[in-house]
Amino acid sequence: MSANSSTEALIARRAALLAEEPNLRARVLAEKLGISEAELVALGNERSTVTRLRPEWRDIIAAVPALGRVMALTRNESVVHERKGTYGALEGGGHVGLIVGDDIDLRIFFSQWKSGFAIVEEMESGPRRSLQFFDAQGTAIHKIYQTEQSDAAAFDALIARFATEASPLDIVPAPAPKPALPDSEIDVAGFRAAWDALKDTHEFHGLLMKFKTQRVQALRLAGPDRARLVPGSSLRAALLAAQDTATPIMVFVGNPGMIQIHTGPVENLKPTGPWFNVMDEKFNLHLREDHIDSAWVVWKPTEDGTVTSLELFDKEGTLIATLFGKRKPGVPEDNAWRAIVNGLTEREAA
Repeated sequence: MSANSSTEALIARRAALLAEEPNLRARVLAEKLGISEAELVALGNERSTVTRLRPEWRDIIAAVPALGRVMALTRNESVVHERKGTYGALEGGGHVGLIVGDDIDLRIFFSQWKSGFAIVEEMESGPRRSLQFFDAQGTAIHKIYQTEQSDAAAFDALIARFATEASPLDIVPAPAPKPALPDSEIDVAGFRAAWDALKDTHEFHGLLMKFKTQRVQALRLAGPDRARLVPGSSLRAALLAAQDTATPIMVFVGNPGMIQIHTGPVENLKPTGPWFNVMDEKFNLHLREDHIDSAWVVWKPTEDGTVTSLELFDKEGTLIATLFGKRKPGVPEDNAWRAIVNGLTEREAA
């Protein structure tokens, strides 16, 4: 089959699927077609203009503040995290970038970024512009959508500045995950001692690397004074408690190329089928509760006192999302958040 006929067949199958389910999200539609989401975007359609972007990721993100208020979207297989605001200045160097702001707060790992597109879709309300970035498997890393407060001319100028000719996507299979070491090969006593010596939560990843332990395995071996298993329903319970007490929280959602953070209250909570949703003006969260295979309350020591988190994992042991109380370096943890999360473990003990 020629490339053209193969493309035509994909377009025909896409049309048939959308005729049956018009509201299919791109990720699900791509899966049903047996292609990556990046390949789906590259197909284009009669209602959109798709422009390939040069792989100058740092320069592109550094130019985004000029777009004004946008919606930033980061997701993984189980959670969609959407936050509205204006991008601040890009910080960091090399393959790691940071954007730190009250609304848009990102940790960016550019080494995972392999393709990018600008898309202009014709909607009933007018053109909707977006920037979409993908990894080597064609899986979405990050998307930036135009809002009513965006500068459309600045969006178009950015697209023109970074546009390049379309070329075939080089989609590669995901590397096989490394098997976990047996518990018997982990220096559990040394690991626990190093945990107790932590000065900052950012040191935790290095701790896992040093002792060659996977994250869920580490929580299981840490002992109940450091990490405790709680029901998967704890995510809903924690969000409802934060809503009831007006406790500001931090919600981290990520994938290998991006971590996106919401800091603030959660107000409008809504379960819809398997999804539990936050539907606030600035912040939307859509989380598949049925994907939560394990949930842990975790206590990490820092120079500012103990930091308490709720960490959610899928059946592969992949981190879905992490919740903290609102805090900054140099400021102790919010006692209201600590009471919420410690209450989860007390309920489980009872």
